[in-house]
Amino acid sequence: MKELAFGLPSSTWQEIGWRQGSEGTLRSRFAAVRVRPAHRDYKRTEPYPEEWLLIEWPKKESEPTKYWLSTLPVTTSLRSLVKIAKHRWIIERDYEELKQELGLGHYEGRGWRGFHHHAVLCIAAYGFLVSERNRFSPSARAGHVRLSAPSPPPDFRPRGAPRSPRAA
Repeated sequence: MKELAFGLPSSTWQEIGWRQGSEGTLRSRFAAVRVRPAHRDYKRTEPYPEEWLLIEWPKKESEPTKYWLSTLPVTTSLRSLVKIAKHRWIIERDYEELKQELGLGHYEGRGWRGFHHHAVLCIAAYGFLVSERNRFSPSARAGHVRLSAPSPPPDFRPRGAPRSPRAA
């Protein structure tokens, strides 16, 4: 049996696609193994719990290029691990859009409360824009995207709302 890296047999490595790119589906080879991190174990009474080590090794590279540690459950599939690890690109793109288009990086105050209010308003505006974009996107018209707001629970009372009158 041919071994590729880390003593893992070639059957451990699987080619997985994680999202559609401009030139087709983005694909690479991945392997996932359970490991026990050993960061400063000498200060602990028991070792750390096992975690996933996800390894990416593109076919054109001579050795693996990216590594992730994950605390997802043992039952998580390799495909799910890859999808979650590669989701970082979407998060970074959204963060850049928040900073550039909605002014998240424009706060110049000095207090935590002011920054928190500014960030909440920026994120709420971004959420609104994303939901509006999804309403009019071609995939939404085809029935692929169905975003709906959950209804509030029956005992929900917005913050600052007057209390209901008590029974006499």
